[in-house]
Amino acid sequence: QVQLVESGGGLVQAGGSLRLSCAASGRTFSNYAMGWFRQAPGKEREFVAAISRSGGLTYYADSVKGRFTISRDNAKNTVYLQMNSLKPEDTAIYYCAGNPIGTYNDYRRYDYWGQGTQVTVSS
Repeated sequence: QVQLVESGGGLVQAGGSLRLSCAASGRTFSNYAMGWFRQAPGKEREFVAAISRSGGLTYYADSVKGRFTISRDNAKNTVYLQMNSLKPEDTAIYYCAGNPIGTYNDYRRYDYWGQGTQVTVSS
C-alpha cells in the first residue's frame, strides 16, 4: 500500500517552468512503477510520463517529449515531474500514480493515486 501526495502546481506564463513532486508513504515505494497523468476540464485523463521501479527507464507522451522530465528518488520516496517550456495546453490537474507490475501508459493499470495538483499556464 502506498499513499501519494502531489505538490508544486501553480500558475505560470507560457514558456515557464514548474517542478511537481509526489511524496509517497510506506516502505514499498521502490516496488512501484510510477506515472504522471493529467486531466483538463471536459477531457479524459491523459498519460504524461512514467518511470520504472529503479528509475532506469522512462516513457513520455509525444505531446511532452523534450519538455518534461520524470525522475524519482527512492531514498526519499518521491517522484518528480520537471516541466519546461510550458504551453497553455498543458493546463490541467496533474496526478501521480503507482502500480507494482509495470511501467504502463494506461491509467487503468495504476492502483494508487494522489489527490492532484493544479497547473495553469497562461499566455
